[in-house]
Amino acid sequence: MNTTTTLLAAAALAAGVTTAAPSARSAEQIPKDQAVRNVVLVHGAFADGSGWRGVYDALTQRGYRVSIVQNPLTSLADDVAATRRVLARQDGPTVLVGHSYGGTVITEAGIDPKVAGLVYVSALAPDVGESTGDQFADIPAPPEFVIETQEDGFGFVSLEQFKVGFAGDLGDADAAFLRDSQVPINMAIFATKVSHAAWREKPSWAIVATDDHAISPDLLRHTAARIGARVEDVDASHVPFLSQPLAVADVIDRAARELPH
Repeated sequence: MNTTTTLLAAAALAAGVTTAAPSARSAEQIPKDQAVRNVVLVHGAFADGSGWRGVYDALTQRGYRVSIVQNPLTSLADDVAATRRVLARQDGPTVLVGHSYGGTVITEAGIDPKVAGLVYVSALAPDVGESTGDQFADIPAPPEFVIETQEDGFGFVSLEQFKVGFAGDLGDADAAFLRDSQVPINMAIFATKVSHAAWREKPSWAIVATDDHAISPDLLRHTAARIGARVEDVDASHVPFLSQPLAVADVIDRAARELPH
């Protein structure tokens, strides 16, 4: 029988959806002498990388080389390995971006020498010896975020709670597509402790989604302060890369431009 739990150890998702029309900023080209021209995007739980399409389009229009990791969500080690494979293909300094549980992945994988900076998008950032789940000890996930754990230990977001839990600013059709295209995650991942904390070594930026109902905005702000990130508030649900892709692209762009040349 399936068990339903309110996720106190979670991070969440992305999947494909239609994106907003580009703005004038999206066509602004990066300087020819800019050192950091590569971006690697890492999705979170219950997701695949196609949710980054709007961000991808905005950044490639500006001249960035953008790659997207497809995490298997079978273990933290597997997800970190998938990220490292993509990093190995980069031809220079790279901004590494993670959404939600993807923040844990980039925290571990971001020590790669090609990573110049980190961007956390409604994301978690454990310290060495902490797990994703440990992040929720003092500030639990909102009650709207509910996970159904299967007998094999993999979890899905509750169908009934899906939209209100983290996609509240998407239309009903887009939220339904995300709900019905979930990639299940091995729930044991949320108890796996990280062995590296790249944010201790690399400059960091953090996007706080102010209407996030999967990770409390209070936890997002606490995490951003702890890691010393430069913070940008975005008026969005847990999936700002879908509902506000240009705002997310702008933060990534700003990070790349501000990193040393």
